[in-house]
Amino acid sequence: MKNLYVISGVTGMTGNELARKLTADGTDNRVIGFDNFFASSLHTVEDILDREAFTFYAYDLNDRLQMQELQEEVLREKSRFDLCIYINCAAVVHTEHFYHVERTFETNVVGMKAFLEQAVAVSADVYINCSTSEVYSMNSWGEQGVRESDFITMVNAEHSQRTSYATGKLLTEFFMKDAVMEGKIKGCSIRFANVYSKNELYPKHIIPHILNQLKNGGKVELLENSRKNYRTFLHNEDSCEAVIELANTPQALDGSVYNVATDEEISIIDLVRLCARKLGMGEPEISFNGYRESDPERRLLNTDKIRSRTGWRPRITLEQGIEMCVEEMERV
Repeated sequence: MKNLYVISGVTGMTGNELARKLTADGTDNRVIGFDNFFASSLHTVEDILDREAFTFYAYDLNDRLQMQELQEEVLREKSRFDLCIYINCAAVVHTEHFYHVERTFETNVVGMKAFLEQAVAVSADVYINCSTSEVYSMNSWGEQGVRESDFITMVNAEHSQRTSYATGKLLTEFFMKDAVMEGKIKGCSIRFANVYSKNELYPKHIIPHILNQLKNGGKVELLENSRKNYRTFLHNEDSCEAVIELANTPQALDGSVYNVATDEEISIIDLVRLCARKLGMGEPEISFNGYRESDPERRLLNTDKIRSRTGWRPRITLEQGIEMCVEEMERV
């Protein structure tokens, strides 16, 4: 198959690895990707900028003129390909923005809807909507992990502004399902767990935060929540493999939502210890300062649905992933 992929947020954690895999030697694909560098950098795609199959634009999802130019290019190009696949990786994703409605709404809701409408307008075949596991809010784990069909118990404005972000992302899943039900396009939404990458440039994300503090000062400061929080962490190579698997599985593109995660749960304290070991350090010094309201103690997702409908499963263990992050730190 010779496919045209249009990827928003292409320099982000999932986007850059998607572009890399989709334009690798031996493929006939073309990728048109764009990003406004809100929480990323051109550095993540520097190694593929000279690939003929990859075209990058410093575009903003919320800039109507730039999106019109993108649409016109897609219309000129798509007839040469078997399939046209839109993948929306653009999102305001760091926790510090979750509590500010205005910082997340335009990109995560309005921008996603406009990008979906563009995909429909150019008669794209598939639209993959990257959502978030934040939608589970206070119901983010179960005996065997929380499932896509479980009822959601969500913090509301009477408790905290945190889930304004999650509410917006949840709304995009309704847009996605509605477009599929009306026969406009095939597609699905993905609720990712905590994705991390060796190319992560946002130092406030937990894994680069821990690694940078250990490397630069030999100790780590965490929020008070970290005394009891547990999380799972998904490597970006595994997250983008899930996107590719779903895009290539027509029967899965029914507007469904899919959890994409690993079941390798770890406490934040043990995560610090693991990072320290991989840096060749002994028992790390940990201090605690600050508190994040409405932060779930656990986030454990059940991935039976995507595993049963596709061949996807996570391949990179957390230990392997941390080793990859440390190697990259040492390389640069």
